[in-house]
Amino acid sequence: MSYLNRFFQEVFDNNPLPSTGSSFDQATDAEMAAHLQMDQYDSFQLTDAIRPAMDLKIKPSQGYRHDTYVDQETKAKVPVIMAAASREQLFPLFIRLIQRLGPVVDVVLESSHTQGEGGHVDLYREHIDMPVLTSILWDYEDLLLNDGCTGIAVLNPNTPQEIQFEEHKLLIIYGSPLEPFEFTLESHGVGENEGIKFITEAEHIHSSSDEFAEQFSQLKTALGLDGEHGTPKQTRGGDNGEEYGETF
Repeated sequence: MSYLNRFFQEVFDNNPLPSTGSSFDQATDAEMAAHLQMDQYDSFQLTDAIRPAMDLKIKPSQGYRHDTYVDQETKAKVPVIMAAASREQLFPLFIRLIQRLGPVVDVVLESSHTQGEGGHVDLYREHIDMPVLTSILWDYEDLLLNDGCTGIAVLNPNTPQEIQFEEHKLLIIYGSPLEPFEFTLESHGVGENEGIKFITEAEHIHSSSDEFAEQFSQLKTALGLDGEHGTPKQTRGGDNGEEYGETF
């Protein structure tokens, strides 16, 4: 099934857009279809997971910027890199970044497939060998790239450092030092741009499907998250309160 057909059948039918306040309100069916089929802006190619607003207040582009995460409990400040990369290099870049975390890491698998039935779910797995993890992730590249309800975080709690490949297909890197990750980004053509705006900072739409929900369950099993390892845990940044199928 094409991205567009999957979007209309499984998002619009079950989750109608808000009646007011959306740039999609005045769009005709033909305009909406054309917009959802648009997956490239200049040289930046989107995955199937997400589309920007009709008004394109933020045009998708490649680059990274620095930010700071403040822990709500301890008030500790953690340096952050937020990055967007074009589809053709996004997943290999993610793999290269997580390989910098060390030979053994922890994993958090994130889902909002059942947002209306219980919200955002994070499942935590400790101590997985990096070669095993990367092999599994390559097997599920399509899901991780193109499902707007699946995210994953890989972390080394001893450093501590964490890399999120979240539902909007942004790369978020927490911890210090950040220079090795900056080098990896730059070597893949993702340059520093402190003024860059990301698709999450304006109205946008997520896409998913029943097929992706099933693949998520398979990935959960492959990562050993169906049994004792499947402990809920919050990653840095947490849930941003978005709902599957809605505009934001």
